[in-house]
Amino acid sequence: MPTIKEKYVEAGGMRTHYFEAGSGHPLLLLHSGEFGGCAELTWQFNIGPLSEYFHVLAPDWLGFGKSEKLFSFEDMQLLRIRHIAAFLETQGITKAHFIGNSMGGGQLARAAVMDPPAFPIVKMILGGAGGFAPRNEPRKILNTYDGTRDHMRRCVETLVQREDLRADDSYIDRRHEISLELGAWECTAAARFKMPGRVQSGRVETDFGKIGFPTLIIAGAKDPLRNPGYANELHKEIEGSELITLADAGHCPQIDLPDAFNKAVIEFLSR
Repeated sequence: MPTIKEKYVEAGGMRTHYFEAGSGHPLLLLHSGEFGGCAELTWQFNIGPLSEYFHVLAPDWLGFGKSEKLFSFEDMQLLRIRHIAAFLETQGITKAHFIGNSMGGGQLARAAVMDPPAFPIVKMILGGAGGFAPRNEPRKILNTYDGTRDHMRRCVETLVQREDLRADDSYIDRRHEISLELGAWECTAAARFKMPGRVQSGRVETDFGKIGFPTLIIAGAKDPLRNPGYANELHKEIEGSELITLADAGHCPQIDLPDAFNKAVIEFLSR
């Protein structure tokens, strides 16, 4: 298996932390946006196996992991998209495949429908992304994270279906430690701020029907953060898309069932 290297680069003047492994066609992995979210945790079980087939790059979004802790109250999504576009420029990448989990998939979809597309997409994969996100108890658990280890344990139980990880104290400790990276909590919490009485403006809802790239949707049937059947509706909305639903996976299918996830990715991208 290729060596996974941890690196830093200045992208658009912003410190960017990322992992790199493998060779061949570039594959960008865009992580989820929960408190403590980062490339290391989201793609722990995928970077190595996928790097046997692709040149894998997994950056931390701005405000997450070990990348610079910046947040734009004017347009947090666009700043993050510009940052990834700048990161691609530093790597000399003009064409690539992309995978996005949760927030990473949402940002990827928005970049895909921009005119022109913000990323040089060849094919794209959405994992636990898109569709209506209900304001339910599982989402409340994630959104109200208070920085304690006990609350991180509840976050893990919400995000991950795998019993071995839920019961692994070292895994919970690792997620907790990463969530306490200086400035990370503040940048994640800022996305949830809303001035009383102010009507939100400037937020752009993505029209998934405008995605014009070959798309694979990988959904977990036990995803507590999406409405049941959301993936079927998303599949209908994105013309020509393909859908794989993993019966025993939740919001992070790449963590719950990495072998099945990686196999589906390799098959789809290698055609």
